[in-house]
Amino acid sequence: MRVPRSGQSAPLAFNMTPMIDVVFLLIVFFLVSSHLARQETAPEVELPEALTATYPQDTPPRRVVVNVLPEGAEVVWAVAGERVGLERLKAILAAESRQEGGPCEVRIRTDRRVPYRVIEPILLACAELGIKDVTFAVIGPR
Repeated sequence: MRVPRSGQSAPLAFNMTPMIDVVFLLIVFFLVSSHLARQETAPEVELPEALTATYPQDTPPRRVVVNVLPEGAEVVWAVAGERVGLERLKAILAAESRQEGGPCEVRIRTDRRVPYRVIEPILLACAELGIKDVTFAVIGPR
């Protein structure tokens, strides 16, 4: 029986044929699919006109953004860049809720360190005026 020597062994080689076949198939697939995608959007189509149609009411709701800004030891309310007190805020919210389309949406933007006692008058004013859509601007989870 002949004992093989370690120096005479044939070098190892990978069979690259299957990998090359797969790469060429992928190239052909993407070329054909991109050509078909261009063909679908290319033809000009003259759409029919509707004699009667209703358009969806996609108008965004009216939104009043109340910024609660901490400035040193005090807290300031601001609407549209204007500093406001409670009475002015109530007047703005009342004017917005009287407009056509019903009550508006109120979004409250504030710092996380502002205590609830500062936010509570805004919520009470909204409740008095019948504004039910009150949201807080927050940052989602990271």
